[in-house]
Amino acid sequence: MLEDDLAKLFGLNLKMARLKRNIKQEDLCAMANLDRSYLSRVERGKNKLTLDKVYALAAALDCPLSELLPEIRGVKCN
Repeated sequence: MLEDDLAKLFGLNLKMARLKRNIKQEDLCAMANLDRSYLSRVERGKNKLTLDKVYALAAALDCPLSELLPEIRGVKCN
């Protein structure tokens, strides 16, 4: 899977989690200390996040990381 595909899938998962909780982009940005234009690019798969921002978003949404992270089939962890 390409990095761009992962970014798009993460962005879609993030947007769905946000909408599921009826949270506006502006409100999520305030809760996660992010710029709204940055969050918009993330939701569209245009920006890649650092791990600290992923955790901040999960905490702000009060959701497990697994809800945001794309599932990758065929990847084995040792």
